[in-house]
Amino acid sequence: MKPLILASSSPRRFDLLTAVGLAFTVARPDIDETPQPGEAPADYVLRLSLQKAWAVSTGSMASLDSGVILSADTTVVDGDQILGKPDDAEHAAAMLRQLRNRVHVVHTGITLLDAGSGQSTSRLTTTRVTMRPYTDEEIAAYVASGDPIGKAGGYAIQHAGFHPVARLDGCYTNVVGLPLCTVIAALAEYGIWPRRTITCSPTRPPCEFGPQV
Repeated sequence: MKPLILASSSPRRFDLLTAVGLAFTVARPDIDETPQPGEAPADYVLRLSLQKAWAVSTGSMASLDSGVILSADTTVVDGDQILGKPDDAEHAAAMLRQLRNRVHVVHTGITLLDAGSGQSTSRLTTTRVTMRPYTDEEIAAYVASGDPIGKAGGYAIQHAGFHPVARLDGCYTNVVGLPLCTVIAALAEYGIWPRRTITCSPTRPPCEFGPQV
């Protein structure tokens, strides 16, 4: 089995891959994540995931030429507006007020890149998220905790204290930052299998992923 390289510094992606028993090393990609003019959100995350994989592939890392690189990019989309990571606490609070008691979608683009052959696979996973009507006081307390910083849309679905989501249609781990249903299916095509399995959404139907790009 080829070595797996996670092209991400996200602790959430690290924890999710570890939970299914995958052995991997970590490399941090360095790319410009600015959306292009008129770029659709789904195209945006797919483009960034591919660019992250190639950025790591062209960097220096031992045994990289024989490994498979896994990269991902997740964004929250309200209508046609991409909500990335908040710049500061005030920005995070504004995002949470915008999303409150409304429906948005979370897109994650993932890419697998065989560093030796150059073969790549990119896939998109989308989850529909309904936020609960949390109060301004709850927003203030959550923002004060520092948790929104570094998270698309300014929230973490798994946060036990804030628990911002009222309803989820689709893959839970996609909203956390890595759709394991999509990742595991794609990894199998490269001869990589997890040692353990977990259910992405234990109370919902099986997750679905988009076609190969």
